[in-house]
Amino acid sequence: MYSFESRIRYSETDSDGNLSLEGLLDYFQDCSTFHSEDLGVGVEYLRENKMIWVLSSWQIEVERFPALAERVNIGTFPYEFKGCFGYRNFFLTDEKGEYLAKANTMWTLLDTERFRPVHPNELMLEKYVLEEKLDMDYAGRKIMLPKESAEQEPITVRKQHLDTNHHVNNVQYVRMAKAFLPEEFPIVKMRAEYKKQALLGDVLMPYVACTKEDGQEKWTVSLQDAQGGIFVNVEFEGKCK
Repeated sequence: MYSFESRIRYSETDSDGNLSLEGLLDYFQDCSTFHSEDLGVGVEYLRENKMIWVLSSWQIEVERFPALAERVNIGTFPYEFKGCFGYRNFFLTDEKGEYLAKANTMWTLLDTERFRPVHPNELMLEKYVLEEKLDMDYAGRKIMLPKESAEQEPITVRKQHLDTNHHVNNVQYVRMAKAFLPEEFPIVKMRAEYKKQALLGDVLMPYVACTKEDGQEKWTVSLQDAQGGIFVNVEFEGKCK
């Protein structure tokens, strides 16, 4: 297990003064990056060996978003490798060790020359010590889109959306999708299914839908290209007001 301590910064909060969903995702993403870097199999190692881990899906359950200046602990660990796929849990806890959020992710390891899936090598399997996965309600990776959705204004990929891999960072997709939610929507769960990479200059067409069932409200945002190819599907869930 890898973890680090932090304190909720003003720059990470939303209009209510609590950690934003994007801030939570940034913490988790940073945690896995720190973990890989400290093990010696991080960004530079992958670049030298012509490999890249591509995020395939997020699943997040939120108990509570911590407030400004609150002290927290962020942690992560891998729990399974299956062929080219890697599975990793994340968690956020408060000073008492109580869970504030849990997450599950699935990653795909790719050869950057042929852009084909590859298996982790012996060093990576040795470095990443597997642990027992978190106790949470594991949902499927695929997100079913509602039959009807409303098309929104297109989004053009800018330089600020890109990461070191020169494609749109996974948190940026969620930030784009979250912008279509109503204000004060109480997010308790989020899932994201990544289908293909968006690059600088690409135009993303958002399709947004809302469904209500059993006291729960779901907003689904599909970011697509002009031909209907899906970049990512994001689903937000909260309690109906």
